[in-house]
Order: sequence, then C-alpha cells, then structure tokens
Amino acid sequence: MTTTRRLGRSGIEISAIGMGCWAIGGPLWEGEQPLGWGEVDDDESIRTIHRALDLGADLFDTSSNYGAGHSERVLGRALAGRRDRAVIATKFGYPTDEATRQATGEDASPAYARRSLEDSLRRLGTDHVDLYQLHVNGLPVPAALELVDTLEDLVSQGKIRAYGWSTDDPDSARAFAAAGPHCTAIQHDQSVLRDNAAMLAVCDEFDLASLNRGPLAMGLLTAKYQGTPAARGGDDVRGIAPEWLPWFSGGVPRAEWADRVARVRAVLTADGRTLAQGALGWLLARSPRTLPIPGCRTVAQAEENLGTLACGPLSDAAFAEVERLLAELRTAPAHA
Repeated sequence: MTTTRRLGRSGIEISAIGMGCWAIGGPLWEGEQPLGWGEVDDDESIRTIHRALDLGADLFDTSSNYGAGHSERVLGRALAGRRDRAVIATKFGYPTDEATRQATGEDASPAYARRSLEDSLRRLGTDHVDLYQLHVNGLPVPAALELVDTLEDLVSQGKIRAYGWSTDDPDSARAFAAAGPHCTAIQHDQSVLRDNAAMLAVCDEFDLASLNRGPLAMGLLTAKYQGTPAARGGDDVRGIAPEWLPWFSGGVPRAEWADRVARVRAVLTADGRTLAQGALGWLLARSPRTLPIPGCRTVAQAEENLGTLACGPLSDAAFAEVERLLAELRTAPAHA
C-alpha cells in the first residue's frame, strides 16, 4: 500500500498524512479572543512528534504565530538530531508578541516574509524549511504576487525548498501558482464535511499539493465529540469561536455539522476504522493530491490518526455512499 505522496511540482516525497502543529503551540490571544487550543504539555508534544516519525509521518505543518512561536520551538526541540527525517512546513503573515502571546495584526510584506523566516529558522533550529506558506487567507492577489520574487530568491538561497499559500479562494490560488515557479502547495479547508472541488481543480491544473487544513473539523470528526461533549475552556479557540471557525458555538458542535457527522459515521467506520480514520481515509480517496494534516497533541492521537496509513483510502463503494448521504446537505451550505 502506498503511504507516500508527492508535494506537488516540488517532487518532494512525503507521508500521505502529516501532523498539524497548531495545537502544540499552546495559548495565543487577540485581545480577549483565544486563538490557541489551551495549555499543553511540551514533553508530551515532543513524545507525540517522535511517535509520529516512528509511524511513518514526516510532514509537520506549523506557523510562526502558533503559540506566538512556541509551536516552532517545540518542533525544533523534537527534531533535534532528526531533522533529516522531517519535511517542515511553516507560515508567515501574522506577527505576534512572544512575551505576551498576543497577535499583533498582519504583515505580508516582502520584508516581513524575510524577517519572519529568519525568526522561524532560529526557533526551529534549522537552516531551511521545506515549505514556506503565506498565511493570510484573504490577502488581495496583487499583494500576494509582490511576494513571488522574494520567495523565489529565498529558494535560490537554499533557505526554503518551495512555497505556497494557505487560502480558501481558488482564484487567488490560481494566480499565485501561475506566477510562482516554485509554488508547489495550497493549504485549504478540506474535510468529508466540507468539500472544496474548485480548489482541488486548481491543484490539478498547476500540479500542486492540496494540504488539508481542518481534516477532522477541529475534533468534530473524532470520538471525543460523540454524545454530549463538555464545553471547551476559556483559552481554547473552540470555546469562543471566531467568525471564521464554523464547527463550534460556545464550545460545542453546531447542530448542522453534528448532523453531517451522524449521517456518515456508520459508513466511515464500517470496515473497523475509527471515525477519525474514516474521515482521513475519505480524504485520501478524494484525490491523489490530498495531504491531510490533522493536529495531534498526544501520542494516542498520533497513533490513531497515522493508523490510517495502514487502512488506506476508503473503498470506492464507501466513498460513493458517503457522497450520496451528503449530497443534499452539500448543496445547502451550513452557516459559518
């Protein structure tokens, strides 16, 4: 069974499922609005990264603003002596104050892209990152295109191997990919609950990898949220969900999204997978370009998520049944 995929036109071979590192960054705030996942145990985070490596994962997706740089620091500690086994993806565009763990706005200028990279390299303890991603989802295309020369220069210097954009707008992705020779990936929202066929079409057109943000709907597609879940803590972004986070309200799943999970749970778990493994298997079956990056904070989560590599993609029959069950709901978008 194939457990690797290609990172778009970069040609870099990576694990078909990676590890998202937002949650291991710990708290981050924008005023009183939480933007992190609560307090974390750094030692457990490091054990989780090591376990992910042992299970065949080599793609680790972080960002300069996750925990105001803390995620990068922890990932760097975990990969000390293991850097050659990892493909590191990080992002820029949202400055933070590391001392106060406060977000301080956005900056997608070429000068900031260079400065942020140097800071990321220092925190990660490495001389290069494999994928450097623009993080500002809705940045106007002209501003994004102003970054291309800078990013290409960083490639020529050997400080990055390739670059991409974390955006959910297909037209933006298309323009960026057309302009940037070493643009190799688009990170976008993609899960069994909310498909993005238009973005996958752009990835096909330009030979890009599709990095799947939110592949488990921030925990909604895990056993944790079956039954009657408790509300999240006050330092967890799911507890006071900002406008761009659709899955939760007041720390509990929104009814319309919980209904979608209920409709497909039996199909996703029919062959003995867990719900999370079924959701990740759907993504692997959706396209040969998809690269899910589920977040992991514990060894157990890494073992469950990466156990999907042994299960493989959903069968054609199971995939078709999921599509049948969700067709009606997908034509009437749920509120965000």
